Amino acid sequence: MTKIEKRGGTLGVETRAEDEKRTLVGYAAVFNSDADIGGWWTERIAPGAFAESISGDVRALVDHDMGRVIGRTKSGTLRLSEDSKGLRVEIDIPNTTDGNDLWELVERGDISGMSFGFSVTKQSWDETIDPPTRTIEAVDLFEVSAVAWPAYDDTEIGKRSLQEWRDARSGNEENTDPAAAPVSRAANRARLKMDLDLRVRSTR
Repeated sequence: MTKIEKRGGTLGVETRAEDEKRTLVGYAAVFNSDADIGGWWTERIAPGAFAESISGDVRALVDHDMGRVIGRTKSGTLRLSEDSKGLRVEIDIPNTTDGNDLWELVERGDISGMSFGFSVTKQSWDETIDPPTRTIEAVDLFEVSAVAWPAYDDTEIGKRSLQEWRDARSGNEENTDPAAAPVSRAANRARLKMDLDLRVRSTR
């Protein structure tokens, strides 16, 4: 099964109500906006990254919970589009417990972010700088979410590799060789990049 990466940000989400229809509007992603991914790399999303996948069957969720669907492109209750800023999202909120609760929480300002779940299908790396820059050029988009914690969550692979680096650094603090820790970090970063590249190739 394809592992889904999750990203988001404090991009804002607002409520719009007219003719008894309640719609949440916001951006799940902003183009060319650099984000630090756990100190491992800088990441940006290129314009056009969602162009092919927004025409697919994408769900709108609450906090990435697959059991809490609040909209869907196939039914027309979720509308996605790319503009000069990023991935624009419009969700017609249902008259359900999740929908009503979410509407109230957004109006109160308790939930103010959006996020998205995806799998990268095309990417490029600039390793001439440290940390390197990962540019996401195309994705398979699975879902967009209204979220309480709109942080740029690290991938499972990234979390594992980051922990390996921390463990290695802890061990190297007792090592008399001052070059050991940077070498360990570089090796783990190289392994992480290879894992990400392999995942992209496996989705093609």
